[in-house]
Amino acid sequence: MQIRNKVKLHDLNFELYLKEEEIVSYIDKVANQINKDFKDKIPLLIPVLNGAFMFAADLMKRITIDCEISFTKLSSYSGTSTTGTVKTLIGMGNDIEGRDIIIIEDIVDTGKTLEKLYTETRKFNPKSIRIATLLYKPEAYHHKIPLDYVGKEISNKFIVGYGLDYDGLGRNLPNIYVLSENK
Repeated sequence: MQIRNKVKLHDLNFELYLKEEEIVSYIDKVANQINKDFKDKIPLLIPVLNGAFMFAADLMKRITIDCEISFTKLSSYSGTSTTGTVKTLIGMGNDIEGRDIIIIEDIVDTGKTLEKLYTETRKFNPKSIRIATLLYKPEAYHHKIPLDYVGKEISNKFIVGYGLDYDGLGRNLPNIYVLSENK
């Protein structure tokens, strides 16, 4: 399959940032750590929709221990920037009291969405909460919640692809693209 070096979504241009093969290596890294840390446990994975669906699916294929999955949906973005407000669109349906929980994020930037989900999850008295993210923007992160499994640290730039979108477009791209500085 031909890799597209540039894509246009709505009114913005994006350039290739991470190829699919690189993304897979970061997923393998996270999965190997989870397999090791939860060897004799059955964690509940909670991916944050919509962005984390591709990462969660590929991560689950590589997790060799027993595990369960339940989805939640929160939103804090409009266009290319965060709104500063996190809305819960779908809540968790599982009983998580006494469970080992792994929250799965596609990307952690400011941490506002993660903070809301982490705080809400703690109210249900889980045994433990761990955070797994494919991508992490340390320059943008403003919270103290530890990230237990990080695929790759990236710079504080707007990206799309592999589940990440710009106003609904780009989630289906197998590679990740960064907003072009050349308009």
